[in-house]
Amino acid sequence: MSVIAEDSYDQSRAASTVGASGIVLASKQVAGADWDAIIGSFDEVCQEQMHAFASTRWPGVSQEPLIFSRGGTVVGGALVMIQPLPLGLGKMAVVKWAPMLASRKVADADALRVAMTECLVKDYAETRNMMLSVLLHAAPEEINAGYVALRQLGFARGSTLLFPNRYMVKLQLPDADLRKSFSQTWRRQLNKADKAGLEFWRAEPGEIEAFKTLYAAMTERKQFPDHSAYETLNALMALDEPLRPELFFVRQGDETVAGALVFKAGERAVYLYGATNDKALPLRAGYFLHWHVIRWLRDNTRGQWYDLGGTDGFQGLHQFKTGMVGDAGVIRPVPPVLNYATSPWAKLIGTAAFTLRDLYQHTRRHIDGLRSSKAKPDQTPHIWDEYLK
Repeated sequence: MSVIAEDSYDQSRAASTVGASGIVLASKQVAGADWDAIIGSFDEVCQEQMHAFASTRWPGVSQEPLIFSRGGTVVGGALVMIQPLPLGLGKMAVVKWAPMLASRKVADADALRVAMTECLVKDYAETRNMMLSVLLHAAPEEINAGYVALRQLGFARGSTLLFPNRYMVKLQLPDADLRKSFSQTWRRQLNKADKAGLEFWRAEPGEIEAFKTLYAAMTERKQFPDHSAYETLNALMALDEPLRPELFFVRQGDETVAGALVFKAGERAVYLYGATNDKALPLRAGYFLHWHVIRWLRDNTRGQWYDLGGTDGFQGLHQFKTGMVGDAGVIRPVPPVLNYATSPWAKLIGTAAFTLRDLYQHTRRHIDGLRSSKAKPDQTPHIWDEYLK
């Protein structure tokens, strides 16, 4: 966990809350740059919670980075985004992949997460009359305890993702067990890649332009609709350790055939972006790349899981990632958005805003599907019964 001096906080936003859990927490807002420096040591840090990422990805919203402490020790935090609603009808507070725990190893980690959420409810829903909207990570465990806890706090189930599955590879295994975990097909392709004369290396941040060139050529060739946060790449690569993503390449001879950017802070490494040229497929370079990324993460970080992200509805990605997850990893859904409002008006306009957003996103995807030049999703959207209650 992290211990931070009181004078590093913005004293203009300070509060102390005792929730139903009985845990006393102090919450204080910090500046964006300070926030990014603080959360680098968190077990549950993720790129969406970084000020450098969020301010670039969502420039129309204001950021309120909140640190929670107990007895002078930082126990977690949440970057809250204040979203103005159309026509000046109000604002809503959005929290994505948080609250984050500084340490998942403390005995009352689950209770601390609830206590942090209670602080958010008191501040944003009760005091400031906003709808508070929380989107939690997919949990490696079979039951998403965070989702269950927030439902018990009175949060209402909201929007769901069309393709919520997230594919997670277990990192802390020796080479033999890792390879054995892969599906038979995935392992066979990796064996072929091992014989293709490929070389893997960890690149320097300054080599990012080579990745951009590879990525641009790939997106043009594959014609995938890109709904990613690729525009944040420069901001991410300008960060200091440990938040700056790692850049990896695979080459054959003098030619770079594949590359990947991987977020590696905390206990959950995340595959951000990958790129290949037209020679990568017959060389099975993607298999070779991920195999060595997994080993590098295991040996050089404290990561427990390698989160491969989702599929955006493409069956080929599902098959590739499922084979890599194998027997030791897990495939888990991102739970629905959870919303909390004490004001009827906040609930009404917040719900309407989400309905309009979902309609816009579905319409955009439908239009992408009608464009003959773009690859079309071929997976069936999922409905997760365990989250319907």
